[in-house]
Amino acid sequence: MAKKVVATLKKEGGVEMVKVIRTIKSPKSGAYTFKEEIVTAERVKDVLAKG
Repeated sequence: MAKKVVATLKKEGGVEMVKVIRTIKSPKSGAYTFKEEIVTAERVKDVLAKG
Protein backbone atom coordinates (compact mmCIF):
# COMPACT_ATOMS: atom_id res chain seq x y z
CA MET A 1 0.00 0.00 0.00
CA ALA A 2 1.34 3.42 -0.83
CA LYS A 3 0.09 6.88 -0.16
CA LYS A 4 1.22 10.21 -1.45
CA VAL A 5 1.34 13.58 0.23
CA VAL A 6 1.36 16.56 -2.10
CA ALA A 7 3.78 19.37 -1.34
CA THR A 8 4.08 22.29 -3.74
CA LEU A 9 6.47 25.19 -3.94
CA LYS A 10 4.54 28.41 -3.42
CA LYS A 11 5.90 30.43 -6.32
CA GLU A 12 5.02 30.67 -9.98
CA GLY A 13 6.96 28.37 -12.25
CA GLY A 14 7.94 26.16 -9.31
CA VAL A 15 8.15 22.41 -9.68
CA GLU A 16 5.42 20.41 -7.95
CA MET A 17 7.02 17.88 -5.63
CA VAL A 18 5.29 14.84 -4.13
CA LYS A 19 6.30 12.78 -1.11
CA VAL A 20 5.67 9.07 -1.74
CA ILE A 21 5.56 6.71 1.25
CA ARG A 22 5.65 2.96 0.56
CA THR A 23 5.43 0.02 2.96
CA ILE A 24 7.92 -2.76 2.38
CA LYS A 25 7.65 -6.16 4.08
CA SER A 26 10.93 -7.73 5.13
CA PRO A 27 11.18 -11.32 3.87
CA LYS A 28 13.45 -12.22 6.78
CA SER A 29 11.45 -11.02 9.80
CA GLY A 30 8.05 -10.24 8.30
CA ALA A 31 8.15 -6.73 9.75
CA TYR A 32 7.04 -3.73 7.72
CA THR A 33 9.26 -0.73 7.07
CA PHE A 34 8.48 2.54 5.34
CA LYS A 35 10.43 4.03 2.47
CA GLU A 36 9.93 7.72 1.74
CA GLU A 37 10.89 9.48 -1.48
CA ILE A 38 10.33 13.01 -2.71
CA VAL A 39 9.86 13.08 -6.47
CA THR A 40 8.36 15.35 -9.07
CA ALA A 41 4.64 14.96 -9.78
CA GLU A 42 5.34 13.52 -13.25
CA ARG A 43 7.35 10.60 -11.82
CA VAL A 44 4.82 9.40 -9.22
CA LYS A 45 3.33 6.61 -11.33
CA ASP A 46 6.80 5.36 -12.33
CA VAL A 47 7.98 5.24 -8.71
CA LEU A 48 4.86 3.42 -7.51
CA ALA A 49 4.97 0.99 -10.44
CA LYS A 50 8.50 -0.20 -9.67
CA GLY A 51 7.15 -1.49 -6.37
